[in-house]
Amino acid sequence: MTANSDPWPTELRVSSDRKTLTIAFNNGAKHDLAAEYLRVCSPSAEVKGHAPSQKKTVPGKRNVEIIKVEPVGNYAVRIHFDDMHNSGIYSWRYFLDLGENPEQHWEVYLRELKEKGLSRDH
Repeated sequence: MTANSDPWPTELRVSSDRKTLTIAFNNGAKHDLAAEYLRVCSPSAEVKGHAPSQKKTVPGKRNVEIIKVEPVGNYAVRIHFDDMHNSGIYSWRYFLDLGENPEQHWEVYLRELKEKGLSRDH
């Protein structure tokens, strides 16, 4: 999409088991994003840092759940997870990137876990 036609969500729904967020866009894209994936790819300063060298790998989130999704203006949402993390602001464009490039993001995460001797379970 061009800068003048940013994606706009037409659906944003948390599954009944609180493990998946479904987001659909006006461009026809629809993605089911796992709570664990959203949590470990949080756009928060706590995870991303303020510079690439400050990025943190977050282990032990395999069973994390989404407690609630809160609007932030008309451009994003804040996701509240059951581990009390809620500082990430997920823009529509970031959701689209997560949905369109899951292998890329997930491979980086798994590689970082392995390199640091961490696990998805603890």
